[in-house]
Amino acid sequence: MLTDAISGFLLAFSALLSIVNPFAGALIYSQVTAGRSVGDRNSLAWRVALYSGIVMLTALWFGTPLLGFFGISLAALRIAGGFVVAARAWEMLSGPEVQEDRKQQQAAPAGDAGDAAFYPLTMPFTTGPGTISVAVALSANGPPFGFGSIPFFSGASLAAVAVAILVGVCYASADRIVSLLGKGRSRVFTRLTAFLLLCIGVQIALTGIQDVAASLASGRR
Repeated sequence: MLTDAISGFLLAFSALLSIVNPFAGALIYSQVTAGRSVGDRNSLAWRVALYSGIVMLTALWFGTPLLGFFGISLAALRIAGGFVVAARAWEMLSGPEVQEDRKQQQAAPAGDAGDAAFYPLTMPFTTGPGTISVAVALSANGPPFGFGSIPFFSGASLAAVAVAILVGVCYASADRIVSLLGKGRSRVFTRLTAFLLLCIGVQIALTGIQDVAASLASGRR
């Protein structure tokens, strides 16, 4: 059980950290909240972290059952989710500048809004459709819901909480991260994590393909 929990944590943490990328997000957060006081920016950062954690946990726990309610098989969800994750990772890997520009546009209204914690800073800036897709794909890659799935989903949930805490730390320390990383190092980090996410997406899709192949092989017997 402990092995399943650790496996779930490592898989989910690496995937969610790659897609959320709070270090790169902190660079944009620093820009769009530059007109606010330090206390306001710190408070806003931790509200974004709280909402981000809720979004990730909701997608992780309820995404797969909801899609299953509509008759989508687990194998189909794994294949589609894996391809979606891989496609998003490839986009991040090949053009981090495009990703930065999109994030900049998404977060822009935060400079004027009174309370922008949920929109636009949580959705779609920090945990948008890409993050939700990754969380659902991770959920599909775990064991079927039941007592045996508790260790995996406990580990994955802990990973989502850890990433949310990182969001709060990075956004609250945005100015220091800007001076430390800058755009150049941030893009290197983005490419490294994007490659890891690409591998995870391919692995999830392969698991779904193996499920279909095993089902077809048993049907022939």
